[in-house]
Amino acid sequence: MTRCSLALAAVAAVALSAACGSNPPPPAPTETAKPASPKMPDVGLYVTNETSGDLTVIDAATLNVVTTIPLGKRPRGITANADGTRLFVALSGSPAAPPGVDEKTLPPPDRSADGIGVVDLQEGKLLKVLPSGTDPEQVALSPDGQQVYVANEDAARASIVDVETGKIVETFKTGAEPEGVSVEPANGRVWVTSEEDGAVYVIDLKTKRTPRSVKVGPRPRSVAFLPDGSKAYVPSENGGTLTVIDVPKLRVLKTITLDTGMRPMGTVAAPDGKHVYASTGRSKMVLAVNTSTDTVVGSVEAGVRPWGIAISRDGSTLYTANGPGNDVSIIDVTSMQVRQRVSVGKGPWGIALVSRAPAASPSPSPSPK
Repeated sequence: MTRCSLALAAVAAVALSAACGSNPPPPAPTETAKPASPKMPDVGLYVTNETSGDLTVIDAATLNVVTTIPLGKRPRGITANADGTRLFVALSGSPAAPPGVDEKTLPPPDRSADGIGVVDLQEGKLLKVLPSGTDPEQVALSPDGQQVYVANEDAARASIVDVETGKIVETFKTGAEPEGVSVEPANGRVWVTSEEDGAVYVIDLKTKRTPRSVKVGPRPRSVAFLPDGSKAYVPSENGGTLTVIDVPKLRVLKTITLDTGMRPMGTVAAPDGKHVYASTGRSKMVLAVNTSTDTVVGSVEAGVRPWGIAISRDGSTLYTANGPGNDVSIIDVTSMQVRQRVSVGKGPWGIALVSRAPAASPSPSPSPK
């Protein structure tokens, strides 16, 4: 047999062997398709869940839960930038200390967990965590969105974080256990409440002088400004009062004494400035205050320990985060009645209502000539 014939015979034998039982080569592996990101709502309610360490996203139009975004340890204070594209959340590695717990018995803090989580509201995901100083509790944002103001509860300081560089650029000494942080509408001064001192500290970032303090009731938790910046309302949880402050003059105008047992915590002003609303935590109520007379004119039992509070842009609806109830209450302002409750994660703490900027559309292609 010639060499050519032998080669042909070998090829035929290989082909016959393959046809008679050899396994075909395995198919090439295919990549598992990633699940599509949920469509984020145009107007959303964003709720920080301190115990479960995540963020519940609720469509404000339908009141349906859209998604839950993992964040980290103890997410609490929450704020958004002006165009609704980014959310900033205080994350803390300090162990929770509920009322009545001796803090000396708690485990040491996990400082690696401290930071400010930045959430992309277009994609619905955590982008990064900025440094914050130790134990951040509440946050506020500069009007231009370039700086985050942070209350460092266990350090008696307020930190200023540059969003672009991700660095702490300045710190200010405040009273002990700072918590509430708000930006004054008129000139951008930063107000920080001190629970231990029973005072609010006013930081002027233009002069950078030692913060001025205004005495209020014991354990102040937040600050709400009227839209025109004329007055500020500071709740005293342990005093059962709301302190009304003349903002330009930094002096107390009035102390509103609430009903026995009221423990005011979160505050928010109506868009028209005619009312301020206060959540009362363990007292379960939300109170309505007429800002012309500075008197309480309405109330509603919101839920189990309402803390974080937000209001719709038209002022018709209030929203509260109810910690142990693991839900959010939707309250009609006109009737001061709870219209609906929405289940969220464990230990809801903060809440923000955000109108999201629409995603940019691609530029149309030029028409052919």
